Amino acid sequence: MYKVRVRDRMMIAHSFEGEVFGPAQRLHGATFVVDVEFSGRDTNEDNIVVDIGRAIDRLKAILADLNYQNLDGIEAFRGQNTTTEFLARYIFERMKEAIGQGLLGPGSEALAGLRVELAESDVAWASYEAPL
Repeated sequence: MYKVRVRDRMMIAHSFEGEVFGPAQRLHGATFVVDVEFSGRDTNEDNIVVDIGRAIDRLKAILADLNYQNLDGIEAFRGQNTTTEFLARYIFERMKEAIGQGLLGPGSEALAGLRVELAESDVAWASYEAPL
């Protein structure tokens, strides 16, 4: 299985509801390193799994809607705790849509899997992955 990974960052603010979150119930900031990994069983006729340039551009576009935002104010997130796990799944779904629309170029229709990982720090991260 081939793996191709692209990376970017985002800075957000948010708060959580529920005692389980302790002090994180208050508004706080987070800076995430976001990795998206594409899996393919084979390469295409150009010997690539996915167009890395297009993948980077699409990740930047997805994160642009979140970067420097207070997630508490985004209508689509109303009533949700925007945990690291939640955000990993959200980014996964946006990237999956882009793949389905052909925005990652020739060969992306043959991708076998997708994984999104968000690192909160050097000691804590969460990810979401699924086959395509």
